[in-house]
Amino acid sequence: MKIIVLGTRGIPNIQGGVETHCENLFPNLVNLGCDVQIIRRTPYISEQKRLTEYKKVRLKDIYAPHKKSLEAIVHSTLGVIYSAIKRPDILHVQAIGPSLLVPFARLLGLKVVVTNHGPDYDRKKWGKMAKFLLKLGERFGTNYAHKVIVISEVINSILKQKYKRNDCVLIYNGVKIPMLSNQIEYIESIGLQKDKYIIAVGRFVEEKGFDYLIDSFSQLNQSDFKLVLVGDSDHETHYSTMLKQKAIQNNVGLTGFIKGEKLNQIFSHARLFILPSFHEGLPISLLEAMSYNLDVLVSDIPANTEVDLDADCFFKVGDVKELKTKMEYKLQNMKVSQYDLTKYNWQSIAEQTYQVYQKVVNKI
Repeated sequence: MKIIVLGTRGIPNIQGGVETHCENLFPNLVNLGCDVQIIRRTPYISEQKRLTEYKKVRLKDIYAPHKKSLEAIVHSTLGVIYSAIKRPDILHVQAIGPSLLVPFARLLGLKVVVTNHGPDYDRKKWGKMAKFLLKLGERFGTNYAHKVIVISEVINSILKQKYKRNDCVLIYNGVKIPMLSNQIEYIESIGLQKDKYIIAVGRFVEEKGFDYLIDSFSQLNQSDFKLVLVGDSDHETHYSTMLKQKAIQNNVGLTGFIKGEKLNQIFSHARLFILPSFHEGLPISLLEAMSYNLDVLVSDIPANTEVDLDADCFFKVGDVKELKTKMEYKLQNMKVSQYDLTKYNWQSIAEQTYQVYQKVVNKI
């Protein structure tokens, strides 16, 4: 079965939840017998990343302007045209922005599966026109795709309520169970000590809430622990610049975007993981923290509360005072956590996705 994937910035080692999703899912689908090609956006492909294949997933680089208002729409249009020429069995569209082109893909005779990673129009970085187009992408993807995959029950409920689409397939995001690192060279090189730091992981965008996390941490008035922000921005913005300045002023660590052994060490030796987001689909960074058996503290948004965690792992989103109180408690009461991650297994997720493809191709 021939699959073309559209809507991700690219793989491997490119920052983003959709990107991590694709990097883990599609090699597993290749192992199930699929011929998969992922279309990547040129601004994210450095000379070091200029590959034609990754774990038997074929890669195709197609132009995209490096401007957030134009990037997805221009690239998606070119990607659909490319797919129409190549005639895959399935065009798999990731996220609601690129789903704006689903009617065009259908018009060109393509069979389309959409994975809805969440209502991106809720993100604070978008202006009115961008929000309108994202909502339209959600509508077009939901109404015109042959099959819609959702990564959480929260998203499933939204699509049922807004569009009366009752046949969406719930397939969760996944996570690999890691081999914990015994090495400490990297964390020591950035001034960290084992079990003496808190991590927050993600892109430097407003909806992640890293600014109020810094505010809350700075009120702890303690020097035993350090806060570290793991990630960066895709496009430098006023917010990302402000966040970096605020971090430096409050002695908060900044690693930039890291993968591999560096990320493994950061997770392996952390004391606590915090996710203060205002908006998520189903956060892979949280699943990653759980895979390391880290104690976690996350905002009480629906996407987070859908994950099976103890009540003391949640705080009211945006509440600096409550976050400070719960952070302080967790730092003083170290907990070794064990989580059931059975439903977040990538092999199982790939098998469920393959079944969706079969239903579309065979018109079941």
